[in-house]
Amino acid sequence: MSTEDRKSDHLTLADQSQTEATTADQRFYYEPMLGIHPTSDDRWPMDVGTKRQDYPIWISSMTGGTGAAGPINKNLAAVCKAYGLGMGLGSCRMLLDSDEHLGDFDCRNIIGPDLPLYANLGIAQLETIVRDSRWSDLERLILMLQADGLIIHVNPLQEWFQEEGDRITIAPIDLVRRLLDWASFPVMVKEVGQGMGPESLRALLELPLESVEFGAYGGTNFSKLEALRRSSRIPTDQFDLIKVGHTAAEMMQYVRDIHASSSVKTRSVIASGGVQGFMDGYHLIHGCPIPAMYGQASVMLRYAAESYEALHEYVAGQIQGLMLAKNLLRTRT
Repeated sequence: MSTEDRKSDHLTLADQSQTEATTADQRFYYEPMLGIHPTSDDRWPMDVGTKRQDYPIWISSMTGGTGAAGPINKNLAAVCKAYGLGMGLGSCRMLLDSDEHLGDFDCRNIIGPDLPLYANLGIAQLETIVRDSRWSDLERLILMLQADGLIIHVNPLQEWFQEEGDRITIAPIDLVRRLLDWASFPVMVKEVGQGMGPESLRALLELPLESVEFGAYGGTNFSKLEALRRSSRIPTDQFDLIKVGHTAAEMMQYVRDIHASSSVKTRSVIASGGVQGFMDGYHLIHGCPIPAMYGQASVMLRYAAESYEALHEYVAGQIQGLMLAKNLLRTRT
């Protein structure tokens, strides 16, 4: 396009480009004097266990062992390989009893040997393993998937509302402590849509975990999902429990407060739950007192289910936007 054409566009579009002061994103200071445009060679490295990824973006666990999960997981693993990202698999519960569905989860050859790939089990499965001393089940799972570590998703409200749900009889923090006493691999802990209050978060951060993922209120809420899929009636007033939770912004403030007053042994946090994109992600992780990245699940799932090309385009935009924000924006709080 010539300079004349560009200037003509400016005149034509000037009226449509008016903004109002009230629409400015008040979370950030814009500092155009302090940064430069990012290049394709720029990286924002993040260590996860013994592996290093190129950017602080985590593809959060969501898919389980369904027929559609295999192609989705493979698309997710391929985009991780393309951009140097890490990912958590969806619940691997069915692999504890049989390797029939291994193909739905087997992503190591796609993601490659150098990027983090984590298996995933629920707290109910961990309770069974601890109670029955079935530690060999975990060893087998990690070896089968060539996983770098294990994510435990803590979901008492989801299990309560799930028609086929398990009942948790041991406090999850005690189960996680037992796991850490035994495990030789990194362990992460995450919630599934309610987030966690400050005391639960403090109890976790004081443990030598690889990461705590928020799974905060404001994104996909698996308690609500289970309530919606039930065929039997739930007492109406119990639905109020689904509205209880903590946002990612609240939880990040809890992390700052806990870090100021406690001995934090957890290596990093993953801010997830209601994270709409890189602007939310950057705002959450910038200024965190321990290493942090942001995670997305449902949006990644949506693009991965559409096509690899759609997912690739979305992730490319996230990385480019995140690096531009890193260079030109500072958070106000």
